[in-house]
Amino acid sequence: MGKMDFKGRVAIVTGAGGGLGRQHALALAARGAKVVVNDLKGPHGDPARSVVDEIIAAGGEAMAHAASVTDFDAVQDMVDQAKAKWGRIDILVNNAGILRDKSFAKMELADFRLVMNVHLMGSVHCTKAVWPIMNEQKYGRIVMTTSSSGLYGNFGQSNYGAAKMALVGLMQTLSIEGAKNDIRVNCLAPTAATRMTEGLMPREVLDALKPEAVCPAMLVLAAEDAPNRTILCAGAGVFEAAHITLTQGIWVGLGDDAPEQLAERLAQATDRQGETVPESGAAQGTNEVTRASARLRT
Repeated sequence: MGKMDFKGRVAIVTGAGGGLGRQHALALAARGAKVVVNDLKGPHGDPARSVVDEIIAAGGEAMAHAASVTDFDAVQDMVDQAKAKWGRIDILVNNAGILRDKSFAKMELADFRLVMNVHLMGSVHCTKAVWPIMNEQKYGRIVMTTSSSGLYGNFGQSNYGAAKMALVGLMQTLSIEGAKNDIRVNCLAPTAATRMTEGLMPREVLDALKPEAVCPAMLVLAAEDAPNRTILCAGAGVFEAAHITLTQGIWVGLGDDAPEQLAERLAQATDRQGETVPESGAAQGTNEVTRASARLRT
């Protein structure tokens, strides 16, 4: 097996001044990619610049940009600068994020909107800015960072979970729309000890969840032979896949007692035997019309 090579590729990694994003940027640069390291400047310095210095010291190429992903004009400027400097953009890793954890009963709507804005709209802004370039060059690899909190839920993270599951929906459609021009869009669900998770887990658990253990999954999703429309989960050197499936379902019909029939047979409707992973949202309607037509003909 040859080593995964990113020579000649240009990558943007958001939220890359520390934690998981930093490891993503370093991993791409170590394998030959030119990397735009994006992160906000903080009260104690410029974390993106520090990562760029690491990459350059190791013999790589990188540039820093402090755009907030919530500001589309700033994001567009970052993309324009990268394109002007290196001529193309091949990879976008949407990694930037924040936490504002509280139970839904105690959560302020402002904190809900802020988390949605950073995670969801931040990824939309960055993807929208690179999309025309990737379509023109007929090549692109986009990684959305989702989370088990979105896929499966987590107490105190209704805002974060909603944003992270929204990114799965975004990925599902963009993977279809981008396929004709070899733009492959996937999701990464990491479990890693970062500045976002500091204090949420015991130290021994955090030590086992090194951010760099997630990077192999990111590299696979960003590579030339990447899959398309995959939700890859990663943590502590373990890799899994998540799927949104559709059961075979049951036909109940339109009778006055349809609600009662459905309630009585709900276990059959949710039975996972024979479930499928639909190619697109149209599969649900196709299944329903096909099953209903067959019953009505009998």
